[in-house]
Amino acid sequence: MKHIYYIVLLFSIKTLFSMNTSWSSNSAEVIAKKRWEIGLFQPFRYGYSDKTEFSTHPLLFFVMPNVSVKRAEERIWGFNCASKISFRYPTPLLNIISKEGIGGVIDPNLKTPPMVGFSYSWIMTKPLNGFDITIKNGIDFALVSEAPDKRLTIDLPLVYHRLALYSNGWGYHNGIDIQKSINKNFSFLVDLDFLILPKIAKMQSDPSFKDLRGLFSLEHKFLLSWEKSKNFRVTTGYKLVRAELPFGKQTRILPYLPLMESWVPIIELQWAGVKK
Repeated sequence: MKHIYYIVLLFSIKTLFSMNTSWSSNSAEVIAKKRWEIGLFQPFRYGYSDKTEFSTHPLLFFVMPNVSVKRAEERIWGFNCASKISFRYPTPLLNIISKEGIGGVIDPNLKTPPMVGFSYSWIMTKPLNGFDITIKNGIDFALVSEAPDKRLTIDLPLVYHRLALYSNGWGYHNGIDIQKSINKNFSFLVDLDFLILPKIAKMQSDPSFKDLRGLFSLEHKFLLSWEKSKNFRVTTGYKLVRAELPFGKQTRILPYLPLMESWVPIIELQWAGVKK
């Protein structure tokens, strides 16, 4: 059972270190043209133009191809706005962990069909009383070559809702980020995200609210960053997940190390530069 938590660790690290500053992949701000940023766990970002940036998670790319495109849009009500489209192909990774023994997470008798996940997000960022506020709303949907086996799940917080999307077909996400600079070098971020997998297949003549709503995942993180320069910074923090799973609700603070059976803070190093 413990090796399953390495998958949670991978997902938690990938989603933990995303801040809405010039280093961020989550705010409405687009990275400057020809600037690049990367971290140990942070996506690689590149400013293609003044209004468009590309990003990908290099650690995952060869086992789960992925790419995102963010484009700056017109300002609305004083908010900087951006749209973001993301693509991911999880089939290779799921087939790798469908085995017995070390590294096996999914029943080896299960074969993952070709599956593609897409996400569209509308992002709005605005300074307010010394804080930077970012509001995010979006929809997730999946295309599969054939219906995945219902046993193709990992019933753990953070992982379940992202994987179950391919069986459910679609989902909804929203959230809010609040960031503030403490001084010249230090800043912090607090966020709250909400993911829902609506059970549209259960919409009957008299459905319950829970059937219509589906299963939810409530995710919160706190990050503290020290910025040595515009080209290097260090970030640490935690992520707290309260998720509704098929067997009930579960809460977990992440990252979680199975060998220690406890949470430990992760130190993230990030670098940046400008392509000449």
